[in-house]
Order: sequence, then C-alpha cells, then structure tokens
Amino acid sequence: MAQTAAAPDSAPLTKTGARPEEAGSRHRWWILAVIGIAQLMVTLDATIVNIALPSAQADLGFSDGDRTWIVTAYSLAFGSLLLLGGRIADLFGRKLAFLVGVGGFAVASAVAGAAANFEMLVAGRALQGVFGALLAPAALSLLTTTFTDAKERAKAFGIFGAIAGSGAAVGLLLGGVLTEYLDWRWTLYVNLVLAVVPLAGGWLLLKRAARERGAKLDIPGTILVTAGLFAIVYGFSMAESHDWSSPRSWAFLAAGGVLLAVFTWWQTKASHPLLPLRVLLDRNRGASFAVMLISSAGMFGVFLFLTYYLQLNLGFSAIRTGLAFLPMVGVLMVAATLSTSVLMSRIGPKVVVPLGMALGAVGMVWLTRLGQDSTYAADVLPALLVTGIGLGLVMAPAMSLATSGVAADDAGVASASVNTMQQIGGSIGTALLNTLAASAATSYLEGKDVTSKVVQAQAALESYSTAYWWSAAFFAAGALITLLLYRRGVPAVDADAAPTVHM
Repeated sequence: MAQTAAAPDSAPLTKTGARPEEAGSRHRWWILAVIGIAQLMVTLDATIVNIALPSAQADLGFSDGDRTWIVTAYSLAFGSLLLLGGRIADLFGRKLAFLVGVGGFAVASAVAGAAANFEMLVAGRALQGVFGALLAPAALSLLTTTFTDAKERAKAFGIFGAIAGSGAAVGLLLGGVLTEYLDWRWTLYVNLVLAVVPLAGGWLLLKRAARERGAKLDIPGTILVTAGLFAIVYGFSMAESHDWSSPRSWAFLAAGGVLLAVFTWWQTKASHPLLPLRVLLDRNRGASFAVMLISSAGMFGVFLFLTYYLQLNLGFSAIRTGLAFLPMVGVLMVAATLSTSVLMSRIGPKVVVPLGMALGAVGMVWLTRLGQDSTYAADVLPALLVTGIGLGLVMAPAMSLATSGVAADDAGVASASVNTMQQIGGSIGTALLNTLAASAATSYLEGKDVTSKVVQAQAALESYSTAYWWSAAFFAAGALITLLLYRRGVPAVDADAAPTVHM
C-alpha cells in the first residue's frame, strides 16, 4: 500500500490515517453533533434567504435584476474558494479552520442581517461564502478523522449525509417561519444562534493537531482553481439570468474549463499540489464525486420548482410549503442512516447508489403528472417520499466513500472536493433547469391569450414539468454512471490511490 512521510508530530497513526487523539476521542458523538450543527448552518443558507428575498427587496429597495446577486454572491465565493479552504484546513489544522469558519460565518451573517442597503447585504453574503468555504471542508474532514471504526463511521456519515441532504428543505421551512413571524433579517441572524454550539463545542472537544512541517501552499494551483471555479459558477449564474444565448456566459464557462484543465496539468508538476491527484485515483471515490455533482443538479427540480408549484398553484403559505417538505426530510434521514450502517456493508455501493438514483428519477417523473386539480396528499406527498428515499440512498454513501481511505493530511482537500462537486452541481442545476423551464413556458404561450389566468397557470405547469423531466434525466444518467463506475461488493480502497497508512 502507498505510504507517505511521517506525520509532523511523529505520532503513530491508525489504519485509516487518523491520529490517535482523533480516532479514539471519547467525545466523538458529541463532536458529530457539533459538526452537524455547523454543516446545517451552511446548507440552510442555500435556501433560507430565498424565501426572504421579496421582503428584503421591499425593505432595501433594490431591483429584480439585483435580487439574483443576493444568491450569486454567496455561491461565487463559496464555490470558488472550497479547495483552498480544504487545503488550509490540512496545512494549518482542522480545528483552527473549523472555529474560524464558524465564527466568521456568524459575523458575516450579522453583517448581512444588519444591512442598511443592497451593497452591504451583498458584501455580507459574499463573506458568508468565504467563511463557508473554510467551514464546510473542515467539518467533513473532522468527521473523516474522528470516526475510524467501520460501524461507527457508517452511522456518523449516515447522520451527516441526512443533514446535508435535508438542509435545503429545512431552510425553506425555517425561512418561512422567520420571515412571517419575525423579519427577513432573522433568516441571517439565526446563524448567530446556531453558531454558539459549534464554537463552544469545537473549542472544548476538538484536538489541535500540529502543522505539517515543510508543507507549502500551492500558490499557482490556488490561483488557477479559484479563478476556474469562479468562472464556472459565474458563467452558470449569467446563463440563469441572461439566457444561454449570452456570449458572456459561454466566455466565462469556456475560460473556467481551460483554467481547470491547466490546473489539473499543474497538479502533476507541483511539489506541494493543492489537490493531489492521488485523492481522485480510487474508483469508488471518483464515482462518488460524480454522484455529488449529478444528484445536486437533480435536487433543484424538487426544491426550486415544487416550491413554486405549492405556493402559486396550490396556494400554500411559506410556512406550509416548508412543512410540506418535512416528510421527505424524515424518510431521507432514515434512508441515509440505513444505507451507510446496513446496506453498504452488505451489498456495497454498486447496488445501493444506482438504486437511489433510480428512485430519484421515479420521483421526478411522478411530479410531471401534477396538474391544476392535483392535491398534496394524493399527488405531491408520494413523489416526495420516493425522492427522499432515493436521496438518502445516494448522498450519505457518496459522502462516506468520497473521503474513505484518504490520508489524514489530505482529508481537508478531499472533503472540499465533495463540497465543490455539490456546489457546481447546484449551479448547473439552477441555471439549466431555470432556462429550460422558462423556454417551455414561452413556447406554451405562443399563439395563446397571455392575459388569461388559466393559460398562465398552465404555462407554469408546463415549465415545472419540463424541469422535472430534466431532473429525472439527471438521476437516470447518474444511475447508469454509478452502475458502471462503482466496484462490486463491500467498498475497498485501490492500493495506488490516496494512502491510508503513514510510516
């Protein structure tokens, strides 16, 4: 098996590459709770502010065009800095990165919540993204190095995967409650409350590891990947707001692709690579990165367009819309826990993950049948339950396998790669599905009475249905890809992939 140089503190390491003080922590389940709440902060902010946007717009007086920047500022900073944040955690310590990430995220949330104008709100959201890019990979890598026993690791990743998969839905509910009963600013201030436990718990429970001696930050690689990811995320954001015909969107996407290609080449030459390519060599790990990309793109077919349908077609309030997603969250959590603690150890990812992808596709196809006379209990709820089970079977195993077998010194950047795939997938899904849905609505309205409310409602249904079909296609493609890529049987790590033993 591949080996690396001794750890900086010369401490012996366990089979999974974790230092004894991490692997044998008596407080590991409390650490899971701390990490889980911190992860919830990050995942909530993908959706919690969305419901509050109309209220924020009325209060601060910015335009519809500017409104997209409230979301884009966060995703740009978060998506482009994730790999850098993960490597910083590896080089300077996961505890330090975690605490700075949590504290900075809370301060940035306070800045955004206290915004006196549009510019201050955007700046606060961008700062949230910066600190989120430090927090998210540190949290996942801490989980990787804390839980090394196979059974305990399975349970921990099941819980963590459930939080990551359901955070967006919880954000919709909490955003609706806070906006309706308090104020839109509390969708940001709530992070000050949520940050208390991770800050206190992280300070008391997490061990501070010594910095890796002689390690340096890959400056050229950092510039290349940060600029490349920024261009990709910005390109998709531009496509969402300016249509796919915009040359500017394609220019950014092309530039991002070139920069990431150069980055990949540079990682084979750099003496201290930002993303050691050995992290990507394991077949199951590579498949898991693809899973996070595809499932994140497909998930937006549920959260985004079903939110529109529930509120605009069925007349649900913001709070009732959030409550409507809770059954899906419940089955997702159960499926995520069972998938990692029971199914993965018995039949392996080659069955579990493709099955989850297939169920996601079925749930999306089910949603295409929604009409003006559909009801939540008979038509929406069954589809949500099927989709929730599918996502639970997909996300928790993928997160676990994407970081399984990675050396402790690479845990942060491997975790950052997971979050990067999730962020890029979300950007692709948002831009592509929004554009396709808008085109479907426009096509339907051609030659019809556009002033008719019935026609407008049917056009909206056509747009939602188109988005669901494409989401189903994402999941179906994911089922096929994972069926081909994942190895048979119980997961094992390739001998030439990222090392798991330090000598």
